[in-house]
Amino acid sequence: MKRSEINAIMRTADAFFRRQNFHLPAFAYWSPADWAKKGEEVREIVDRRLGWDITDFAKGNFCKCGLAVFTVRNGPVADLQRGKGKLYCEKILMIHHDQICPLHFHWNKMEDIINRGGGDLHVQFFHSTEAGGVDERPVTFSMDGTEVTVAAGEVVRVPPGGSVTVPPLLYHKFWGWRDDVLVGEVSLVNDDDQDNRFFEPLGRFAEIEEDEPPMFLLRNDYERYWGAVR
Repeated sequence: MKRSEINAIMRTADAFFRRQNFHLPAFAYWSPADWAKKGEEVREIVDRRLGWDITDFAKGNFCKCGLAVFTVRNGPVADLQRGKGKLYCEKILMIHHDQICPLHFHWNKMEDIINRGGGDLHVQFFHSTEAGGVDERPVTFSMDGTEVTVAAGEVVRVPPGGSVTVPPLLYHKFWGWRDDVLVGEVSLVNDDDQDNRFFEPLGRFAEIEEDEPPMFLLRNDYERYWGAVR
């Protein structure tokens, strides 16, 4: 992805979040110059990879296969391992109409995927096999506290206000339907560097062509601009 495209997506996502009455924290808007002045006081943001995460999964077509994510809060993996401390994560996502988050599961993370507003969210589920394939058995999951069973790959409609609970090792894929969707994610500690298994081999993070300066930093930009490491 070109940096100019990422900057434009950030503007669009921020405007969409505001229209849906979701407001990002102040660090969402820190420029590279702001980051150069920051010291150890922001280590939690850096270490927990809070902030912007714009990806096309290295497929080169963000509008068809991509995510615009902002991680609002996240605990350390060490807390999860010892079973105490900050054991949770919260994200907010903009999903365009027909924009797919590709089929994947998490080895460890349990999550609720929540339609916070906009259009409907469509979700598909498949059990995974030990070899990483898909299983055609029916899938039972929780939808707003109600147990639901569907055929493998059946499209599940999640309207605004609705949510689904996704346990570890359950393949899932989702996209917006008829309109952009504001998607919330509440989960156990998130580790996007290690805890994603895509059915189709994909790159989790975008390969970036620096055709203009960053407007705001992505979660993988911090070490290049953060004052504490300069």
